[in-house]
Amino acid sequence: MIRQVRESGRTLLTEFESKQILALYGIPTVQTHVAKSEAEAVKTAQKMGFPVVLKLFSETITHKTDVNGVQLNLGSPDDVRKAWKRIAEGVRSKAGEEHFLGVTVQPMIKLDGYELIIGSSIDPQFGPVLLFGCGGQLVEVFKDRALALPPLNATLARRMVEQTRIYNALKGVRGRSPVPLAALDELLVRFSQLVVEQPWIAEMDINPLLASPERLLALDARVVLHPLDVPADKLPRPAIRPYPAQYVSAWKLRNGTAVTVRPIRPEDEPLMVNFHKTLSEQSVYQRYFSQLKLDERIAHDRLTRICFNDYEREIALVVEHEQSDGRAEILGVGRLSKVRGLNDGEFALLISDRWQRQGIGTELLKRLVGIGRDEKLDRLGAFIMADNHAMQHVSKKAGFKVGYDRHNTDFVAEYIY
Repeated sequence: MIRQVRESGRTLLTEFESKQILALYGIPTVQTHVAKSEAEAVKTAQKMGFPVVLKLFSETITHKTDVNGVQLNLGSPDDVRKAWKRIAEGVRSKAGEEHFLGVTVQPMIKLDGYELIIGSSIDPQFGPVLLFGCGGQLVEVFKDRALALPPLNATLARRMVEQTRIYNALKGVRGRSPVPLAALDELLVRFSQLVVEQPWIAEMDINPLLASPERLLALDARVVLHPLDVPADKLPRPAIRPYPAQYVSAWKLRNGTAVTVRPIRPEDEPLMVNFHKTLSEQSVYQRYFSQLKLDERIAHDRLTRICFNDYEREIALVVEHEQSDGRAEILGVGRLSKVRGLNDGEFALLISDRWQRQGIGTELLKRLVGIGRDEKLDRLGAFIMADNHAMQHVSKKAGFKVGYDRHNTDFVAEYIY
């Protein structure tokens, strides 16, 4: 790995630096201190409390066990001194003295759980790819792993975990308590967010990630950066566009009700079920040009497609309101879909009946126009039923040209950028 990093021109972060990055994304890491001398290692260990672990501190060596760079269960100052010498000698004999910069001192964590691995690397075709599976020193022996594309949500994270054999153990076997799977899902989501938001990272892994009924803890971490001479616009991009958080903002209805306008999320399916229950037959007919029944509109297969947007092709905005009991409800939905084969987009709006005439439709449509501008579309439009005067009025207020379409006996709203 030393030779590979050197020849590629990539920068290897130290374990200490790698854990700092993880901590910024809320991923729990074991306490780690750098000691650049034997005396400093002893002093740090005494302050931390025995037993401790010493690991090689190096800017070039990624796999510390290959050079005898991990010394466990050190219970005294004398053990720390001997461990320092063993690590220094192992590095000098197998790699060269210049690769030894000291050690990191960490508390000895009782391995009362499972050792997992979470990682990312670059695929030439798909860009960043995530890995999850059974970790530890025998990760290459067991090869129990699953792959996925970032970004993840809680559902995708759980599906990823379920693809591995270690999943059955994580649920609890032979009287052992289960690992907190919801917390593991959230950790995977945060890790995928890190991968998406930090494109300069070429490789990254947490191995092992200790998973026990009480906690999840990153015991070791490794981060390799792309060469510094790579232009920012040439860095690998995720195959799936990340959640467009730039379109999240607070807003107020005409009556002063505070709401949040944001892109839809896969987790919104239950909210969308409740939203459709608030729609009148007229609202449904004017939106879908037919009387689509409630059980058809809230079918799981259909709502999965609606809530799980491919943001490269469509973006749906929802207006979310927090009720007095703390529960969230969706008041309206606006969707922009790109037209296949053209640089055009189509929009659609649907507002809960009891929240109409509060400016929601106009606000959503204006925001969809802005998204179309960001996407560099040439045109944004929609067909509107002849008797849907409210939608025609909203379209005009948002800057659309609205006219009669003699071919379809409907009206056409058109916005030219």
